[in-house]
Amino acid sequence: MATKRSSSSPERSSSVRDRLRWARQDISSVLPSLTFAQVAYVLISPFFFLFGLFLLFPVVYTIYLSFFRYEGVSGDTLFFIDFGPFFIEFPQIAELTFIGFGNYSRMLGDGLFWQSMYNTTYILLIQVPIMIGLALALALALNAGFVRFKGVFRTAVALPVSANIVAYSTIFLILFNETGFINYMLTQVGIEPVEWMRSEFWARKTIISAVTWRWTGYNMIILLAGLQTISTQLYEAAEIDGASRWEKFRYVTLPQLRPVLLFVVVLSTIGTFKLFAEPYVITGGGPTNATITIVQYIYEEAFVGSPNLGYASALTVVFVAIVSVISIIQIKLGGDD
Repeated sequence: MATKRSSSSPERSSSVRDRLRWARQDISSVLPSLTFAQVAYVLISPFFFLFGLFLLFPVVYTIYLSFFRYEGVSGDTLFFIDFGPFFIEFPQIAELTFIGFGNYSRMLGDGLFWQSMYNTTYILLIQVPIMIGLALALALALNAGFVRFKGVFRTAVALPVSANIVAYSTIFLILFNETGFINYMLTQVGIEPVEWMRSEFWARKTIISAVTWRWTGYNMIILLAGLQTISTQLYEAAEIDGASRWEKFRYVTLPQLRPVLLFVVVLSTIGTFKLFAEPYVITGGGPTNATITIVQYIYEEAFVGSPNLGYASALTVVFVAIVSVISIIQIKLGGDD
């Protein structure tokens, strides 16, 4: 009996393989033949689908929406596709009224728009140079050969970037409150308490200090990585030529660090223009709109009170255009000649 099973088993397995091969051949004859390039596009098609759905469509629809006045959510059908057993319905997202460039012309007389742009630019021009200067100084200090426990210092300086934005903004709100810790320390040394939240001047400085505290360590890590790629032979050659510490920094460190500095400046500029959580949590945009940023203003137009998505979309388009132009100018000025 064992001999019969062993002799019949190869026959059954051979017949199963034949049936599977024939079935595969039948399926292959029905399916269209694809080239290697076509197969590659089929495999990466999920990326293009997700990119179009979650990135490309919101961008295009924002530009489209900026030419309309938003009237509310619509329950109507935009169009549908009937596949027989499958029926796909695409709803009309919103009730819109076409107004052309009405939203864009409105910006010209919108005082709050210009105020928010002024506040954002003010914070940018003060905060970014201070932050990058501190980050560069810390990177140079931690890159020095005589410094011990570098890992501990790097971790301590870079730790703030891991803090939750809302959480650390709330801590700064508590610290700079009229009865907070900062004013308490000032009174201990005989200085009058500062109205951090009521004064336009000091409210902006509070936002600047909060943003600088959080992002200095992040930029320091990037600059430190750039410093560590500079060849020591360049410094040795400069020492042979009799260069001082300042001359080595000016003629060796800065030119070699130029691409990294450019990256940090562009990244910091974009990040400052996108500022939202800090002024929203710490000052709420006050006092008298002295700290409201352009992103916060877009948010309030879109979601606070009566939604005005058309105008908010136009603000977004102009905001992105301004940031893009500034970034391109920075790259042109700071890039290689």
